[in-house]
Amino acid sequence: MTLTPLHRALLLSAALLTSMAGAYTVKPGDTLFSLARASGTTVADLMRLNGLSSTTLEVGQTLRLPGEAATSASPAPASPLPLPPAPALPGVNVTAPTTLRMGDAFALRLTGPRAAEARVHFPSEVGEDVRLPAERLTPVPAGNGTFLVLGRVLLGKATPLIYEIELDGQVLRRSLPVAGLPQPVQRLNLPPSISGKLQDPARAAEDAAVERAYALRTPPVWTKPFQDAVQVRAQSSAFGQPRTYVAGGPVQYHYGTDYRAPAGTAVRAVNDGTVVMAGMYPVRGGLVILDHGAGVTSLYFHQRRVTVKVGQRVKRGDKIGEVGSTGLSTGPHLHLELRVRGEGTDPAGWMNRVWPK
Repeated sequence: MTLTPLHRALLLSAALLTSMAGAYTVKPGDTLFSLARASGTTVADLMRLNGLSSTTLEVGQTLRLPGEAATSASPAPASPLPLPPAPALPGVNVTAPTTLRMGDAFALRLTGPRAAEARVHFPSEVGEDVRLPAERLTPVPAGNGTFLVLGRVLLGKATPLIYEIELDGQVLRRSLPVAGLPQPVQRLNLPPSISGKLQDPARAAEDAAVERAYALRTPPVWTKPFQDAVQVRAQSSAFGQPRTYVAGGPVQYHYGTDYRAPAGTAVRAVNDGTVVMAGMYPVRGGLVILDHGAGVTSLYFHQRRVTVKVGQRVKRGDKIGEVGSTGLSTGPHLHLELRVRGEGTDPAGWMNRVWPK
């Protein structure tokens, strides 16, 4: 068979693609987070591609990176590709942020005579390590004829976020670019007396109770901007920072912000809500969870004293406890989380706002 110039070019391209698909050898300092960022993918996708059950890596370990998926007999599911904007839905106008970062909370704003009838979901969540991916959401009233749907960008997400708005069988599909949140890995190297709490037999019940709080879908009860939980600005650990708790342990994200404050400092509710969890727990220590409605919960860890009870309604600024160093903690501080349908979002994006951007 005589090869034409075109055939030769195609064979050469195939050979180059095959050579690029070699296995990657883990080097000192590598983490799944750093490899995912360099490869333009997510930690969850790398774990699926390599059949990993833990984020722990060992030097010399071989990994398949996304470029190899095309030559695999069982390729990992591809992330959904952004589509061109569809025509606007009759009776519904949509305003969305132009860009997003990992860990952002954001709001899709719907106006128009039929805004309340629309239904919204985020199909790009399918295949991600997210609770209730692509959940079908009903817009909530925000005043002045505006209806909102809250979104969240998963930590580790590097692909565009896609949302769909449905009405009368018509679908408006749009995508938003997502920027990274580059931070160095924080290596805590906790002593066994503290890290041992991660293996406490009561931890499973603690985690299960927290998951039940994340599953709540009640109407929003706040009308004022969110406020600080403690009257300090110093942060000891930033939101979204990848960290290890013990030497050689798995890299995990920090889903809240830590505020260093003297023991006994008053901890206050960031906004109106209902207490759905309150007490002392092995890992989170003195814990309070407030349900604010619309799938939004705020969590307050490591308190030395909790001053509210489950079922109690609190107002923005009410004292709910005191800063301490209980649970998985090495010194007095407040760990604050603000979650949207169970996923961690940057508390800074909520402060002094009724709704995130």
